[in-house]
Amino acid sequence: MEKQNILNFMEKNKELLLIHADMQNVEGSKMKRINIMLTPQFYTLKREAVPVKYTYQARKIAPSMFDGLLDDSLNYQYYVEKGEKWLFIAYDVEKIKSFLKQKGFALENIVKIYFVDQALSLFTAPVLLGTEQALVNLNGTMTVVPQNILDTQSSPIEVDSQFLPKKGETLNLTNSVSIPNNETYILAAIFILFAAMYGVEGSRYSMQDTQTSKKVAELFEAYPSLSSTYARKSILDKYGHLDKKERQKREIVKQLSHIIFKGVTLHTLTITEHSVKAMFNCKDQNTMKKLISLVKNKKLSVKQGSNNQVFIEGNL
Repeated sequence: MEKQNILNFMEKNKELLLIHADMQNVEGSKMKRINIMLTPQFYTLKREAVPVKYTYQARKIAPSMFDGLLDDSLNYQYYVEKGEKWLFIAYDVEKIKSFLKQKGFALENIVKIYFVDQALSLFTAPVLLGTEQALVNLNGTMTVVPQNILDTQSSPIEVDSQFLPKKGETLNLTNSVSIPNNETYILAAIFILFAAMYGVEGSRYSMQDTQTSKKVAELFEAYPSLSSTYARKSILDKYGHLDKKERQKREIVKQLSHIIFKGVTLHTLTITEHSVKAMFNCKDQNTMKKLISLVKNKKLSVKQGSNNQVFIEGNL
């Protein structure tokens, strides 16, 4: 069984509690390790089709997706998930932490935190929150609404472990986290498995090293001049700087690709022997300022042009 499957099985054995603003105190949960699922009362959400492939790229642009939507006085973290569109969620850890403490949770017993919008397709009917509000799937977004607007013929559902998404957030809510013995044994078995895999990989690399040494010896026999340190140094001196230039070009182009986000388009890109120049078009002033800020972090020279244009240059 793979590590991911083992850990997911461990999480599914935990109770899943729905956390909402009107919930009652749950003093009895202090001794149990549980998963929790947050309603939209604790986060801000956006779904956008953005031209990125990997999660780490989506995390980088997540703050820009919420411009003007968040309270600047709070310290937000971001959850991202790939689907037909990217799911972006902004949440304030301290706000969640404070609420959970107030309701009687022992924070060290929170295994993982999930968001109801991750399980959107499972909410086929309303979920009652207390006596006045309900959680409903409204046009593809989970929304808290008054219960008096619900269809009386619709039977409410309850959230349980069947709603557990594949991916959740592990939050460092406390400085100390204890792990029960049964999970310790499972994790120990996983680490032993990794140790065995490491030993097998080490043996394989050792064999590859022997084969590489054999190939080098064959090359020296076929090309005797290469066995001379001076000859190899001469070749490196002759071609090494070319390789260095090419690496620099690839690195700068890679940096430029990382600063492209929604509202920014690459207009021109010029690469010469000594420099790389690019011009970007931005949809508005705010987008342009954000792009300039990202470029400064990349240690590239940047100049603002007219019509929300940005000129960037890097030396080789």
